[in-house]
Order: sequence, then structure tokens, then C-alpha cells
Amino acid sequence: MTCCQVVAILLLSLLPSTAAGSLLPTLVPRSTLQLGRARFSARPVLELATRCDEACVQREASLLPQDFQEYLFYETLYANGTRTLTTVELSPGGGSTERRRPRRRKRQIYGTDGRFSISGNHFLMDYPFSTTVKISTGCTGVLVSEQHVLTAAHCIHDGQDYVKGARKIKVGFLTPANGTGKPVMRWARVRRTQVPKGWMQSPSSVSMDYDYALLELRRPHRRPHMELTAAPAAEEMAGKRIHFSGFDSDRPGELVYRFCGVEDETAHLIYQLCDARPGASGSGVYGKVWDPVRHKWERKVIGVFSGHQWLEVGGEQHDYNVAVRLTAPKFAQICYWIKGDYKRCQNE
Repeated sequence: MTCCQVVAILLLSLLPSTAAGSLLPTLVPRSTLQLGRARFSARPVLELATRCDEACVQREASLLPQDFQEYLFYETLYANGTRTLTTVELSPGGGSTERRRPRRRKRQIYGTDGRFSISGNHFLMDYPFSTTVKISTGCTGVLVSEQHVLTAAHCIHDGQDYVKGARKIKVGFLTPANGTGKPVMRWARVRRTQVPKGWMQSPSSVSMDYDYALLELRRPHRRPHMELTAAPAAEEMAGKRIHFSGFDSDRPGELVYRFCGVEDETAHLIYQLCDARPGASGSGVYGKVWDPVRHKWERKVIGVFSGHQWLEVGGEQHDYNVAVRLTAPKFAQICYWIKGDYKRCQNE
């Protein structure tokens, strides 16, 4: 694939549509409790696979605002193995109680492989590909600040305990090699990780809804990072398309890019048919979102690629790859994790 072909794919020439913005809720920390040390006994999972039937769909649709608040409590794991649990209070705001039910569709066929390997030293370091990083547990992540990486929660925690590799977790930056050699991975250490309580349930009740985590590096990196935004409806993104790059396990040492249309969505999940293999979990899913201030389309992360789900609605079986939507409360939480001051997130 040539540089010009990829550029043509990324530059969408669609006219903007007008959409009403939503107020960002305020997430205020209330108390921090000291927990025991992590055991790091869980086995790493490179690809999360779940099932959701009619009862599962109805349960999600019946959630109340207080449920969202408790799910946004979060655990912080430090490099020395100590943990804390922080409780929060969520003020009213747009998007916190949004409810959508997946529509009934016929089974979709994924078709031919639509992934593209990003090669060439210069192109590999171009934005947004340069914002993709590898997690030492085998997943992918995306740079979202000068010192933070967004990834999937299941890459470091199985719902009950942290995975073995999370004890000394690192973030890998794919770097062009000198001369004609292959790109090399340069690793950076992580200072702490943060995971929402909504993910930390028993494995039998693991849901993709809160499958996201934030890693804070010990030192700032020198690369550009992607901006986050609360996920709009698919119709409000250019072409209803999403994009993400990851380190798929069947193409070792390569960065793999793909894009596809959104097939369906609920309050928490984005259903799509982008081709992906284990290792791509944790990739930052982005779309072209209209920026009313800059008056142009901007690439912004609106979700995290989680894995695979078999969805049953009205007796029909559906087979999808799934990304976690960054709802307004989730965005407020991640913004607080990054900035450390909820007041600095109110105008985001």
C-alpha cells in the first residue's frame, strides 16, 4: 500500500452535519481507600470474547444514574504493587443515561481482509499512526496525553485480579531503525494504572461496557498524542466510519491499520466489522468529528477496541467486533485521570 493510497483513505471529503452538543457531567473524587497488594495471578487474554442475549440487552437498558456512578469508582495500581480505590460523585450531565438498543440485522459477512500494514520509516512516524503503542502484556494502546496511554482493561486485569505481566508493565514505541533494518520497539516504564470498578466484577459477569484503562508513564514521551472526545452518534461522524491501528498477533513487528463503517451501537458499545486479530485489543478507535470551534473535521478517539461479541436479539444471532464507546461520564473520568483536577475537564 502506497503513502498516497493511505492518505486518500484518511482524507474524507464529506460536508459537516450540525449536531447538538451534550453537557459534560462533573466527576468529583470523594474518598480514597487503601487496598491490599495485588496478587498478579490472572492469565493474560489477548482477545476478549463475550455473549449478550436479550436479557443482557434489557439489563443494560435498565441501568439508572446511580449505577453509572458506582461503576465509575476506580482502582489505581502503583508500580510497587500497592492499590487504592477511589469513590466518586457524578453530577448530572448529557449522555449519562443515554439508552440505545441494538437494531435487528441479518448476519454480516466480514469478507476479505481489510487490514493494511503501515511500513516505511517516514510513514510509520506520521500522525496518527505514531500515536499507537504496544502494551507489554500483548495488547495495543494509544497516546492520549504527553504521559498517558489508553488501552483495554482486560489487557491488565481479568475482572478479579491483575494479569501476571501487569507487575512490571511497559509501553512499547515502534521506532524506525537506522539504515535499512526493521523498526525496533523501545520500551518505557509505567508509573501507575487506573481501571474503573465497572470492569472489576467476577469473570462470569464480565462486560465490555467498561473495558478501558489508563496507563501513566514514568516520564513524558516526545510524540504527538490524540485528543479524546465523548463519542457522538455514528451518524455524526464523517462517513459513519471508525479507524484504528494495532499490533495484530498474526503480523509480528508490524503496525496494522484498518477502517470500516459502524454497523450498530448501544449506549456503551460500538458494533462493527473491522478485521482484527488478537493483539489489537486496546487500540484507540477514532473517527472524524466536526469541531465547531475550528470549523473542520478532527480525528478524535471516541472508543477503545475490546474484542468479539456474539449478540442475540429477537432470536437472531449476530457476530461483531466491538469497541467501548467513550460516553460523557467515561470521558469525564478519563479526563480527570489525565489532568488530576475535575475543574479542568468541565470545558472540554
